[in-house]
Amino acid sequence: MAIPVHATQSHLLVVDDDDRIRDLLKEYLGRAGFRVTGAASASVARRFLETLDFDLAVIDVMMPGEDGLALTRWLRGRPVAGAMTPVLILTARDLPADRIEGLGAGADDYLAKPFEPRELVLRIAAILRRTTTPPKFVQPLGLGLCRFDPARGELMRGDSPIRLTEAEVRLLRQLALAAHSPVDRLRLAREDAAASCRAVDIHVTRLRRKIEADPGNPRYLQTVRGVGYMLAPD
Repeated sequence: MAIPVHATQSHLLVVDDDDRIRDLLKEYLGRAGFRVTGAASASVARRFLETLDFDLAVIDVMMPGEDGLALTRWLRGRPVAGAMTPVLILTARDLPADRIEGLGAGADDYLAKPFEPRELVLRIAAILRRTTTPPKFVQPLGLGLCRFDPARGELMRGDSPIRLTEAEVRLLRQLALAAHSPVDRLRLAREDAAASCRAVDIHVTRLRRKIEADPGNPRYLQTVRGVGYMLAPD
């Protein structure tokens, strides 16, 4: 099966209390090129959604305790960034009133069980095409004697290039897109191959040695206590 547009760069959350169905969905969507995290209940899903960024959530309706519709309403009621996460509802109920209820709760699409896995992938890809905006890189940023071009991924000191690893480029780009605003370490870790906050800290230390006049007292790549890091260009 061809990998759909956006698949290789999209992180999905699959919420279903049925272990067998959840594992099958994770396996199939993983083979389709998506990065997939599974949650066995709405409470587990909430914890994931409060700490990680997802490109789309696939949510089963009928679950013990809090059902998928309540979870979707909670998601839509979150602060703006979280409320924008697209939702595809999965359910065994397929009456018009059920579809209306699902869409009314804030779902972007509704797929009835049983369904063809291929249709699920195509519906997810269609939602991502509608909702995913390609990143718009800012203009080159002045960092004292250095200059970082997010579009090219280049760091220069005067006319001399400074070598950056791919992980350092990704980190600087994320910080540049949110210049003068703190970025959570967990969010930064998502873009790192090591997927750990410790790896982010190491990259920041190395970048400070390349950018800062005094790495021990950083002016441009600042630590925001309790949150993460912030890039403060000239």
